[in-house]
Amino acid sequence: MNKTATGKAAIVVTAGDLAPEAIALLQDFNLVFAGKTPAEEEIVALCREHNPVAIIVRYSKVGAAAMDAAPALRVISKHGSGTDTIDKAAAAQRGIQVVAAVGVNAAAVAEHALALLLACAKSVVGLDARMRAGHWDKSTHKSLELDGKTIGLVGLGAIGRRMAAMAHGMNMRVIGFDPYARDLPEYIASVPLDAIWREADVVSLHCPLTDENRGMVNAATLAQCKPGVVLVNTARGGLVDEDALLQAVRSGQVRAAGLDSFAVEPMTAGHPFQQEPRILLSPHVGGVTSAAYVNMGVAAARNALDVLARAAAPA
Repeated sequence: MNKTATGKAAIVVTAGDLAPEAIALLQDFNLVFAGKTPAEEEIVALCREHNPVAIIVRYSKVGAAAMDAAPALRVISKHGSGTDTIDKAAAAQRGIQVVAAVGVNAAAVAEHALALLLACAKSVVGLDARMRAGHWDKSTHKSLELDGKTIGLVGLGAIGRRMAAMAHGMNMRVIGFDPYARDLPEYIASVPLDAIWREADVVSLHCPLTDENRGMVNAATLAQCKPGVVLVNTARGGLVDEDALLQAVRSGQVRAAGLDSFAVEPMTAGHPFQQEPRILLSPHVGGVTSAAYVNMGVAAARNALDVLARAAAPA
């Protein structure tokens, strides 16, 4: 195993920190932190300098250039469940394993999705602003009651199922699309994707981003939805055509949208979403709670260690 000047093999972390519990698991390695918001070229430079055996990915992309800069690299471990920022094809070509901390932040993300849904349905942010401006809208405001409404979930993994359970507890009808889901609870009706657009009063996205589903929420699919549908996205920004969503919100076809992920992150000043009061925004923090931070760090560390241990084992 490649050794650095410290006598320890290096692991690059594409962030400025890891949970102390994760750092303790990795004490036999030289941890190289890339900083709070590393650019892809900075990851490449760190790989060239330290030749890590593993990369733990929190922020930034990890592509072929970083892999080629680290001949000792054996594993890329995602601090979370979404691996779309990692070039998995390039990793496979080089014999580098890509692993993810699947499910460890499910509770956090599902709770955030529910918070965004409730904020959209009950106009929480807008009413707060009106109150602070001295208004009392009791006689004119009507919020959306979710009891008896249909929620359509795209993706029924750990996060989607938690969202389904909470929606079921609110007496919502739950339909879901996931071609890989098995053994669903009885309160989730498995349906084709086009049924989600036609039947749901609320659409909530909980699937990974792939080449096949990129831009799946677009002008055509939004036009198929019920007028006044609510959209929640705590998955990946690339699932949504942002221009189409903005137009659908402005036209009233979409009542409100609660978004935690975006096509380009971080969002830059002047993005048109920032001027639309019926689009509620949060900076991709659905999975960021104190508990999830520890759980994701520990899982990412353990996943990396497992692969490294197998790589070091005699054939």
